[in-house]
This record gives sequence, C-alpha cells and structure tokens, in this order.
Amino acid sequence: MTKNLTRRGPEFYRYLWRLSLPMILQNLITFSLGLIDTFMVSRLGNTQMAAVTTANVPVFLLISIVFGAQSGLGIIVSQYWGKKDLTNISRALGVASLLGTGLTLLLGILFLLFPVPIMDLLSNNHELSVLGAPYLRIIGFSYVFNMLSSIYVSAQRSVENPHFGMKLFGFSTVLNTALNYLLIYGKWGFPALGIQGAAIATLLARISEVIICVVYALRSKTMPLDLPAFFRPGKEMLRRFIKYSWPVLLNETGWGLGNSLFTVILGYTANSVEFLAAYAVTGNLGRIFLVVCFGLGAATAVMVGMAIGEGRSHDAVMELSRTLLRFTTLVAVGLSVVSLLLVPLLFRPVIFPLFKLYGESAVIATALAVTAFASFPFHAYSISAVTGVLRAGGEVTWAAVFDLLPLWLIALPLTALAALVFRCNCWIIAMTIQAECIFKVPLCYFHIKKARWIHDVTVSREEL
Repeated sequence: MTKNLTRRGPEFYRYLWRLSLPMILQNLITFSLGLIDTFMVSRLGNTQMAAVTTANVPVFLLISIVFGAQSGLGIIVSQYWGKKDLTNISRALGVASLLGTGLTLLLGILFLLFPVPIMDLLSNNHELSVLGAPYLRIIGFSYVFNMLSSIYVSAQRSVENPHFGMKLFGFSTVLNTALNYLLIYGKWGFPALGIQGAAIATLLARISEVIICVVYALRSKTMPLDLPAFFRPGKEMLRRFIKYSWPVLLNETGWGLGNSLFTVILGYTANSVEFLAAYAVTGNLGRIFLVVCFGLGAATAVMVGMAIGEGRSHDAVMELSRTLLRFTTLVAVGLSVVSLLLVPLLFRPVIFPLFKLYGESAVIATALAVTAFASFPFHAYSISAVTGVLRAGGEVTWAAVFDLLPLWLIALPLTALAALVFRCNCWIIAMTIQAECIFKVPLCYFHIKKARWIHDVTVSREEL
C-alpha cells in the first residue's frame, strides 16, 4: 500500500490537504457544536440529555436528508466545474434548493404538529417524550434553513472553495454556543429555557447562515449566481438532478433512519437512560475523530468528479481513486491508535465525568467508544468509497445498495437481538452496532475494482 502511495509526488498530497483541510475544520466545527450542545444539556441532568438524544432521532433523519441533497448536488457541480460550465451549476443549485427545502419543510411541519406521538415511537419512557417535545418542535424548522446553507456550501466546495463552508459554520457555531449559554441557563437577563433554549439557539444560528450565503452568492466572482438559471433551471436539469441525486437522497435518508433505529433500540433497553446518555457522548466523540476521514472523503469526491468532468481516461481515474482510498485508510489507522490510547488516559478519568457519566453509564460509554474507535479504518474506507469515489463517478444506485444493505440486514438485526432478545452485556451490543462498516468494505472494494462505475453525469440524453 505504501509503495503505491509514494508514486504520487508531494504536490499531489499538498493539493489534497489544501482541499480537505478546510472541510476537516468545517466538520470539526459542526461536530464540535454537537458535543458542546451535549455538554451544556448534560449539566441539566441525564434525563434531559436522554430526552434530547431521543428527540434527535427524527432530527438525525433531517440531517441525513440535508447531507443527501448536499452530496447529490456535489456530484453534478464537481463535473460541471471540470467543464467550467457556470450556468448549469446555477441550474443545479436551483433544483436542489427547491426540492431540498420542500422536503425538510414538510418534515418540520410534522415535527411541529405531532412531537409527542413521534417521540413515543422511539422510547418506552413517555416522560422523555414530554420533556423533549418543545425541543423537537423548534429544531425541525432549523433544518429548512440548514438545507439552504448546506446546499450552497456544497456547491462552493465542489468548485474548489472549501474555505467558505469552514468560515460560515465557524461563525454559526460561535453564535450557537453563545446563544446556548444565554438561553439554556438564563444568563444576562435572558429566560432560562433549558433544552428548548438549545433549539432556539440552533434555529437562530441557521437563519444567520442563510443570510450570509445569500449575500455571498450575490457578490461571488468565482461562482457568480445566474439568477434566471437558478429560478428557471429547466426540465433537463430537473431530470438530471433526480437521476443522480434522488438515489443519494434516498440513500442518506435510509442510512439516517437506520442509524436512528440504534437509538430506538437502546431506548427500549431496561437501562435506557444510561445507554442513551452514553451513546450521545461517545457518538459525538467518534465523529470528532472521524472529521479527518469525512474531509478526505469530500476531497475525494471533488477530485474524482473533476477528473471525470475534464475527460481523463478510465485508467487515470482508477489510479487516482485507488490512491485516495489507500491514503484515507492509512490515516484512519493512525486515528484509531491515538483514540484508543486516549480512552484510559483521558476519556474515562476526565471526559466522561464532565458529562456526568458515572458507574454503569461510564462502563457503557467505554464499550461504545472502544468498539467505535477500533472500527475507524473500516469506516474511513467506506466513507471515501461511497461518498467519494462511487458517487463522484455517478454510480449512485450501487453506492446506495452497498451503504444500506449491511446496515439494515446485518447491524440492526444483530443489535436488536443482542439488546432486546438476549439482553447481552454492553460490549456485545457495542460490537453489533459496528458490524455495518466491516461488511461494507468488501462490497465497495470489489465493485470499484471492476472499473464500471465511471460515468459522465453532465452528458444529456441527446448526447448519449
């Protein structure tokens, strides 16, 4: 593996890091906000944190829809950018904005009208549903605005401007954190709203993101927004977007729903409050470490998409993809070693107590953390293979199959059996949760090796 990596010169890796580092920092900022939210809510007690964790199950579905629209748009924009076709980039933005906000608005209305019944489906503890309902009502609408800002950030990232998203989400995270402090605890004369305050803070931060995006879009010189093309994208772009983006959107929705069901399963265990609290903390810690792999996966999508859009040969695209996948996996091995060493040195003695994880909660958190950290290389390869290589190559249907089958047919059934039927210990349950990524790797590897996944998504039906 190392020999193959050294075939690329230093300039290649400098460009890769220039492209991926802002995305890594952007993801670090975004996931840090989740950790900050969890920390602030944890000071209210484990019951409040469990309520927010349960309320975030349907919210995670919204996040997945946002990421699906963002990824689907990136497939098209990166290849159009390879051709320097700015008008069609504006058309793609228009279609993504219309469809994405319509879908998130519909779900936001459902969360507004039926928060308690929705949360009752996710846990056997009605108290958590009543406590988390005000949070769910508000947080759902924040993702209507998050959809718009994320779509524009995806377009900027695909035209080799990842710094915009880093700066935008950096600003909104600082604003969100400050508003959390004021509204959760009632500081500086503001009312103490508890977990409802956390939702209001997020909504206000998301609105600020959209305002900044609109101003930037109207003034951008790198990717000037063609307003007629944006508001009238045309049937051909709608057809193309649906063909290549709809499978991605369904993929991310199915993936988000599947991962949400892990929380539902844990919510029906006898020690659900301890499990949910531990799962919330370790999930955020894992995502903090994986930001490097998410950033490299996003850079992979841009580089592979541009290579196809520029008309490079199949062999050149294949070699580029292999190099990027190997490099990402090697980086993840290092992250796995470091994170596992930190479990006894930092997390158990310092971090877990900060989040009020003691006794049984700390034992569960340790099991979840160790198994998740040990699985980083498998997660990293599958992230870059699915969201980077296959999607950038227009192979969206098979990417969805490989992403969803191990989750729905292996990991979820095993976790449900271990937690609810056989009532296994927390280590067994933690291992079943990670089964998904282990089975996903060979499926992606052998399909990519066939080299039949490279498609130019910018070619219209008439040109085929």
